[in-house]
Amino acid sequence: MRLLLTSAGIRNATIRDALVELLGKPIAESRALCVPTGSYPFPGGAEMAGRLIRGQGPSPLCDLGWKSLGILELTALPSLDADVWRTAVREADALLVGGGDPLYLSHWMRESGLAGLLPSLPDTVYVGVSAGSMAATTLFGETYPEPPRGTGTPLSAEHMVFPTPDGGAERTFVTARGAGLVGFAVIPHFEHEHHPDASRDNARTWAGKLLVPTYAIDDESAVRIVDGAATVVSEGHWKLFDPAS
Repeated sequence: MRLLLTSAGIRNATIRDALVELLGKPIAESRALCVPTGSYPFPGGAEMAGRLIRGQGPSPLCDLGWKSLGILELTALPSLDADVWRTAVREADALLVGGGDPLYLSHWMRESGLAGLLPSLPDTVYVGVSAGSMAATTLFGETYPEPPRGTGTPLSAEHMVFPTPDGGAERTFVTARGAGLVGFAVIPHFEHEHHPDASRDNARTWAGKLLVPTYAIDDESAVRIVDGAATVVSEGHWKLFDPAS
């Protein structure tokens, strides 16, 4: 399949042009399914999901003028006839995977069967936002104020101090398996003032804990993947941390 992994959605003309190129037709002629599942572990997660679907969140995604927009709720899929939801996914031109908790989201991508289906869909465009981008990868890292609870089993977890403007904060750094759609990791919100864990120095430390190439991308950048080949499209800044270099 084709992927467009963003930090904060379709934020500029360069990323939008990349999306249209991947679709092979205008957005107004394309059908999309929105996946809001990643937002639920957070306080107010249901409201976050609602804003994503209505196109009222900070990440342009569902409000791009799609021909049709449906909802694909991953936690519901195991209780449905597989042929029903798989047909809906196959008929969609784009899968819009919102942000939230990548540990929870990646678990439900695998548990629902979606992760196993996606590689068989060469013409479908997977559009990830933040955690939606992280969960598509083979391996990802994320920081939590305390050890995460609930669904998802980390490969490793360790306490780390990531320097922040207020003098540093202890975090639990977790590495976990994603859906395995691409063979690299993504750090979103690179050098964003409201995401100090993703500062340049912190991202370098973060990437050093992963054994795969890691793209740190800001909110004006995205990673475009076609036939396994990745390129960055950007009106902002980004950095590739490669363990082989």
